[in-house]
Amino acid sequence: MVAEKQKYLLIVAHAPSENTLLMRDRVVKGAATSNTDRVIVNCSSPFDATPIEVKQADGIILGTTENLGYMSGALKDFFDRVYYPCLDHTQGIPYVLYIRAGHDGTGTKRAVEKITTGLKWKVVNSPLICRGEWQDSFLTECEELGALMATGIDAGIF
Repeated sequence: MVAEKQKYLLIVAHAPSENTLLMRDRVVKGAATSNTDRVIVNCSSPFDATPIEVKQADGIILGTTENLGYMSGALKDFFDRVYYPCLDHTQGIPYVLYIRAGHDGTGTKRAVEKITTGLKWKVVNSPLICRGEWQDSFLTECEELGALMATGIDAGIF
């Protein structure tokens, strides 16, 4: 019997506040408890994530705050460091995005999509944009997003 290959899900999430930390933790929880035996979940700050981690990943979840209608400086720093080292090595990698937006999140979404389009990453779900005043439902949505991604990677759907 051949052992099935482990798969690697990388979560790169900026969590500068208590609420965004709760969101990130629920994404991780959803991914880690999604009844997937083969998916190893690793969560990194955008400042700590490396091109090597990105190249090893079978899928990525990106999390950011909306800052002045753009992604966080932390996520931009991540892209600045990994873009060229990963450009020819991660094409087609599945990813999803979640945004904690005080306004509408569309500028943030567009900015991330421009970069991931350049990397030729494959978006596998509409971005989760948690808009406006804080709602506890954001946590459930984040957990579901983590589970969706881990399950899809495990099943080979993505």
